[in-house]
Amino acid sequence: MSAAPARRGRDGADTRARIEAVALELFAQKGVAGTSVRDIALGVGVSEGALYRHFPSKEKLARELFLTRYATLAAEICAIDAGERELERKLRAVVGLACALFDAEPALFAYLLIHQHEHLGTVPDAPEANVVEAVAQMLRGAGVPEARVTLASALALGCVVQPAVFALYGRINAPLMAQAPEIAAAVLGIVEAALKG
Repeated sequence: MSAAPARRGRDGADTRARIEAVALELFAQKGVAGTSVRDIALGVGVSEGALYRHFPSKEKLARELFLTRYATLAAEICAIDAGERELERKLRAVVGLACALFDAEPALFAYLLIHQHEHLGTVPDAPEANVVEAVAQMLRGAGVPEARVTLASALALGCVVQPAVFALYGRINAPLMAQAPEIAAAVLGIVEAALKG
């Protein structure tokens, strides 16, 4: 008797995970506006009503996908910051993390990149939930003066994001991980300049 609720719970979690995976692919390909609830439901193989039992609207689904995935990435950056002692190793690990994410889940990376402007205003300021703040915290901890942290963070992130954009559009050959050493060297140069400047 008690096995049935557990099974339903597991099935519900599986359906929710499938909805998120299909939505992510569609949002990355067609944009949120270009994707209908029907498109997502068809991709998952459920009714639109079943989809609404998991997410009240397409917009809420898009927001939750962004915030949870963005927070996961931020938390991983914070873990690298806490786990590594040397700045160069931290930066190389963060670049490796971003490149590996791009190679493993290009739709997720594309979604985070392309739709960030729609959601960044709702991202919490805590470094564990905010990639920009996680990078800024790392740079502060390395001794980058507060007056230079914002620009150095922007430049460092740009060194990672722009090659990913080029890879998305076929201007840089995948895997992006093959470019990680050069990207990390560029990021290190930016941070070293901010430390000296």
